[in-house]
Amino acid sequence: MKHVGVIGAGVMGEALIAALISYGVSPESIVISEKRKDRADELTTRYSIVSQELAANVAAADAILLVVKPQDMASVLDEIKSSINKQAVVITFAAGKKISFIEQGLGTENPVVRVMPNTPTLVGAGMAAVSLGAGVSAEQADFVTGFLAATGKVIQVAEDLQDAVTATSGSGPAYFFRFVEAMVAGAKELGLSEQDATTLTVQTIVGAAKLLDQSGKSATTLRENVTSPNGTTAAALASFENDHIGNVVSKAMKAARDRSQELA
Repeated sequence: MKHVGVIGAGVMGEALIAALISYGVSPESIVISEKRKDRADELTTRYSIVSQELAANVAAADAILLVVKPQDMASVLDEIKSSINKQAVVITFAAGKKISFIEQGLGTENPVVRVMPNTPTLVGAGMAAVSLGAGVSAEQADFVTGFLAATGKVIQVAEDLQDAVTATSGSGPAYFFRFVEAMVAGAKELGLSEQDATTLTVQTIVGAAKLLDQSGKSATTLRENVTSPNGTTAAALASFENDHIGNVVSKAMKAARDRSQELA
């Protein structure tokens, strides 16, 4: 790609810029359009990329990354539709917004790719799910999955599963953070200082996640391995089950899925 336009240069936009560079896109080929001049200046200095007005950016771009909030997407599409390079692949990162929404908003035949990333993208441990619209070439698909792989892992799914992806990996980090908050609070109630409670909780979960990722064993097997009959872990897990943890998690994920559908 000779010109990659990044529309929206917030935290996720910056993570994607870093991924593009890591993937091998030259910084001078990455062009951002950002309303906040101080933010644009910050990123052009940090990454040696280029800043440009929106219309000029999308007119020259081979690939356009739409990293804007779902509620802002319609106005952005209206703003760029008269200027957009008709051959550019449009990559949307907005939760809930379907490929058809992007296509209709542009009123062009630009190929569209829908991506659901998550916040661990910021530290190179992200999870992204990609859905391809009509007309996306193999080269364009390879470009998208290639640079996203620099942020973590990538899978391709049918678009009708994107709401389920949102409920699983898109919103999933927040579930984890909330569980950490609860564990830290619980440890403090048992007498530990906040610092010690935080260190113990975070390292335990980081270690457990690494063990799950690298051991090749399922979560069920690892849980069983650490649970002695009538032991301390068994007592804690029994409490979880008495409070119907499976139902709590399932209900929360369905709520996230339903909200994603509403955003469409």
